[in-house]
Amino acid sequence: MKKKLSIDDYCNGIVNNDRVILGKALTLMESNADIHNNISQNLLNKIMPHTGNSIRIGITGAPGVGKSTFIDKFGYYLINSGYRVAVLSVDPSSSISGGSILGDKTRMEKLSSHENSFIRPSPSKGAIGGVARKTRESILICEAAGYNVIIIETVGVGQNELEVHSMVDFFMLIQIAGAGDELQGIKKGIVELADAIVINKADGDNKQNVLSAVNVLKGALAYLNHRTDNWQTQVLACSALSEEGIKEIWHVISKFRKLCTGNDEFKKKRERQRVDWFDNLLNEEIKKVFFRDKEIKHKYSVLKKEVLEDKISIVHAVRNLTDIFRK
Repeated sequence: MKKKLSIDDYCNGIVNNDRVILGKALTLMESNADIHNNISQNLLNKIMPHTGNSIRIGITGAPGVGKSTFIDKFGYYLINSGYRVAVLSVDPSSSISGGSILGDKTRMEKLSSHENSFIRPSPSKGAIGGVARKTRESILICEAAGYNVIIIETVGVGQNELEVHSMVDFFMLIQIAGAGDELQGIKKGIVELADAIVINKADGDNKQNVLSAVNVLKGALAYLNHRTDNWQTQVLACSALSEEGIKEIWHVISKFRKLCTGNDEFKKKRERQRVDWFDNLLNEEIKKVFFRDKEIKHKYSVLKKEVLEDKISIVHAVRNLTDIFRK
């Protein structure tokens, strides 16, 4: 019979980078069972002194722009530069079964085979922007295991990416040229969040198209103000296939990190990340407590039917529910 792991077992395994225990700890974090949530929260408290020593990079982009290939080559370059890399790659979940493709390890063959990398695919479970609800906890676990570059790959299907932006230090948008959205993308809020835009697939006959797209985007972005003082969103060409431009992208990230560390923006950003996490979890817990009330659950079903039948206004229905909660 297998011995049940204690909090100390999990903590020691994570800190000593026992990959089996690391995987089990992340599975524990993803569980929605109350007993697992209690254990995982105690574990988080225990490993907190070992966290925070990484740069967190968010990478997004529409399907087909080559995110996985880019991360494979980019991560391998970082490992050869002396870093330890964890990739938290959020796959699209089935809206019917909640299942996920989870194929990232096969798409990142070079990176997944290296001892200094850790790839964790997890289903998005319907989260806004394709970011799994437990991603923040997973970041801390990986940091405690000694990974000093954490990459969050999002689904990137045009949904609101504010959630991933609120949990990373550097936010990167990957695009391709010739898809007709080089200028259209400027209208999207996601571009205003990006610290860098990478135009991928700058190889072969497509290289000139990519360079043209880079120039167009640079000109357009000159009219947008970045959220970080003294930083203009960088636009770079890249070929993940031939690894051209990978080194330059890391140089830009390092330059951004140095700037943010020097003007205290890095510290402020981490503080905002913690406050956002606090607010999100608080909202989730309030909702759970709210719907544990049997009278509210029953009344919710009744009021929802009345709203659909236009028998009551939505504002009035919500107030009816909150009035019950206030009793």
